Amino acid sequence: MRQAGLPFENWELQLIERLLADRRFRLVAFLNVSKQAGENHADMLTRIVAQLDGSLFARQSRYGAKRFERARKTILNIPLDNAVEDGDRHRLQLDMILRHCDAKLPEPVLRDLPLGAWSLSHVFTQSGSASWDGIADMAAGAPTSQLSLFLETARHPERRVIAQAEFNVKFSAARNAAFIKEKSVLLLMRELRRVAGTGKLPKPLKAPDAVQALRPPGVFRTGRYAAALTKNIAQRVLKSVRRASHQETAVWTLFSGRGAIDDFDPREAIEIPPTDTAIKADPFLFHHEGRTYLFYENYGLGDTKAHIAVGEITRSGFEPIGIALGGSEHLSFPFVFREGDEIFLMPETHQRKRIEIWRAVSFPLIWEPYSRAFEGWSTADSTLFKHRGQWWLFTNLSEHHAFEDHCSALYAFQVDGPELKRIVPHRTNPVVVGSATARNAGRIFSRHRRLYRPAQYNAHGIYGYGLNIMEIEHLDMDDYRETCVRRILPDFKPGLTGCHHFDASGSRYILDARLNA
Repeated sequence: MRQAGLPFENWELQLIERLLADRRFRLVAFLNVSKQAGENHADMLTRIVAQLDGSLFARQSRYGAKRFERARKTILNIPLDNAVEDGDRHRLQLDMILRHCDAKLPEPVLRDLPLGAWSLSHVFTQSGSASWDGIADMAAGAPTSQLSLFLETARHPERRVIAQAEFNVKFSAARNAAFIKEKSVLLLMRELRRVAGTGKLPKPLKAPDAVQALRPPGVFRTGRYAAALTKNIAQRVLKSVRRASHQETAVWTLFSGRGAIDDFDPREAIEIPPTDTAIKADPFLFHHEGRTYLFYENYGLGDTKAHIAVGEITRSGFEPIGIALGGSEHLSFPFVFREGDEIFLMPETHQRKRIEIWRAVSFPLIWEPYSRAFEGWSTADSTLFKHRGQWWLFTNLSEHHAFEDHCSALYAFQVDGPELKRIVPHRTNPVVVGSATARNAGRIFSRHRRLYRPAQYNAHGIYGYGLNIMEIEHLDMDDYRETCVRRILPDFKPGLTGCHHFDASGSRYILDARLNA
């Protein structure tokens, strides 16, 4: 159901393409309403600011919907009034309606839908062609923006939240809104596939407080946002100039101590400080033949790419050994693991558009290619682990049009181990949506029969602002559930602005933290 006369937005075209590509779904008709009939109309200032913001910072190329172009003539276009008066709703035998506009859905239509009407929260934050989604969040300094998926049924006609996701705020509300619209397709498709597999509607979440938050920001908040946007633009211009002249480099440092993933105290950690030529991030520990090795992303001030370096943690401190992997592309996240008598390394190689696994020939400095997968895909921060005898691959895959982003979706696959010859996607991929918890932040840990996943907490407009410890409560091919049991913020030591990676081996742990520039 959408407003007649408006062109399809990119997120709508992406959704339509995915529906047409999946045999479990059939797109029958577009129910068109003559005008926006909702109550959330923004004032003139908000519309002007939103339109100017969008024209400057949210422009994107048109999404090429090839399947839709071929199938367009077979999809009916029906005025909503006709569907009510002429009985088209009975002839169409609809299971559900996806609402793409803030218009009242007639009760007779809702009554005939076994699976109700579904809608994404951003369709209620639109006034004509201007979206004010995110203006209130940014004016209030919110750490994240929330996306909700609503359900309406004849029995419960009020909107109820059935799925949610949080996303890191962008410097511009319009860019924020465009980004969330693109990622909302992932959330909606995941829930649709879940219903197709189970035949059951999702249970409403316990706290649907987002329903009351969908109000235009008003003149005061819009004015505050316009001032904040001006400041953000000036800061970005300054950063771009400094980065172009190699005057600004993100500087990370490492902290190590004694403890495990469920009880470590970062306040007691000892720093392994960076140098101008050895800035360390994404640390992984590996215990081998009585020695503790540290693999890490390494770069220097002014560098535009990093390589994988390795050193040893000794009683007296840290001793660099050398370069484990280098190359012409940026490398990071050196996930090192053992299987049988062999040692493997799976770094992040998303610039090569694939996943690579290397095998140690002469540990820790000489490695040979072993396997590769996901050719042509943009993946990041991948990790392998065994659970109940089955190998799993977790990766942050970016399925995108305008916004390549590795923080918003976690994908799970059953695999055959390091060979990566057999890869079976989880039935509800992506299993996690939202940049507050989706991105991997280290290896998966099994401790006291409980499974833990370190995950980044991306918030306050900062990549890698904090660190989540997620407990995986259920994992099989039909379902995935996790909950956050700890959150580490960059306040455990003075002068920090972020922390985004954790690893442990034996009784020792290590994490990285970003230093205040």
